[in-house]
Amino acid sequence: MIGPAGRVAYAVSQTARVSWFFAQYALAARIGGPAVPPARRPVRSSLPDTRGVVDELRRLMRRDLANIEAGYYRLPHDMAGPPGRALADALRFFGDLPEVRRRRRTGAGAEVRQSLPPDASGLPSYYLQNFHFQTDGYLSERSARLYDHQVEVLFGGGADAMRRQALVPIWRHLGERGVKGRRLLDVGAGTGRFLTFVKDNYPRLDATALDLSRSYLAEARRNLAAWRGVRFLQAAAEAMPVADASQDVVTCIYLFHELPRRVRREAAAEMARVLRPGGLLVFADSIQPGDSPHLDGLLELFPLGFHEPYYADYLRQDLGPVFGDAGLEPMGVDLAFMTKILTFRKGV
Repeated sequence: MIGPAGRVAYAVSQTARVSWFFAQYALAARIGGPAVPPARRPVRSSLPDTRGVVDELRRLMRRDLANIEAGYYRLPHDMAGPPGRALADALRFFGDLPEVRRRRRTGAGAEVRQSLPPDASGLPSYYLQNFHFQTDGYLSERSARLYDHQVEVLFGGGADAMRRQALVPIWRHLGERGVKGRRLLDVGAGTGRFLTFVKDNYPRLDATALDLSRSYLAEARRNLAAWRGVRFLQAAAEAMPVADASQDVVTCIYLFHELPRRVRREAAAEMARVLRPGGLLVFADSIQPGDSPHLDGLLELFPLGFHEPYYADYLRQDLGPVFGDAGLEPMGVDLAFMTKILTFRKGV
């Protein structure tokens, strides 16, 4: 529970956050032009206007605050981040914008393959992409430092609030079983952003961050330096060097839309394998067509303006059988702006 001061602090910080990132999105569009020129836009679905998107963000923030007031999770640990860091991140974002624009214009979505770093040997070919048209794909420290800011610009400052919705089923699961002796594995942990919220709420929870990128895991180490009990594991989601039935909770946040269909099934089977009987899988990724019909137009535009080679196929795939065939039982579906949260339990 939080008092009036906490509510005010949240309202001020999140209003400033949305304004900051939304302004950068607008400025980036003005400098570099729209992500998808009108002539290339599909006509199947209408697009929400700016007011509609802002209304969605307001609903998301109200929900986030309601969850905090209900005790599902704490106030964001970084509501008052250092202004210098925010400015430096913005400068990095705009510094990379000309190259993003060039790749978008030329369709250069796999430049990263032309000059792979030495530690990229053995990485699967599907991973060697300039996802979002960003420089170096996921294979450099520069990319890792830029990623979280870039995603927040894309979602108008709502990415963290969407991530935090995945904390609610974790709260319910651990509330029934306790934290002592429990283990959580975050698959596709990236920079560790989601795990910072997990560890801030459950500092004694044993957690593992698993990701394919050495550079992103290094960034995750920095982001999670304030908490103990975190392991870092470089591995693919479809071939995890993790023991059978060793995890109480597995989380997978914004990974599946960047995997080919075959790999999604393999990754789902791996998550089921490492879960203990009765264990919980919390999956969060993009909504799909029909989940929020008024946002369907944005789903159609996204893979056109931001290099996401497997996103269109992700939109078409029924996720239920992917996890059901792996032996996981569906528990619930939740929607939060552009994110869908699915929960599954491994049978006893």
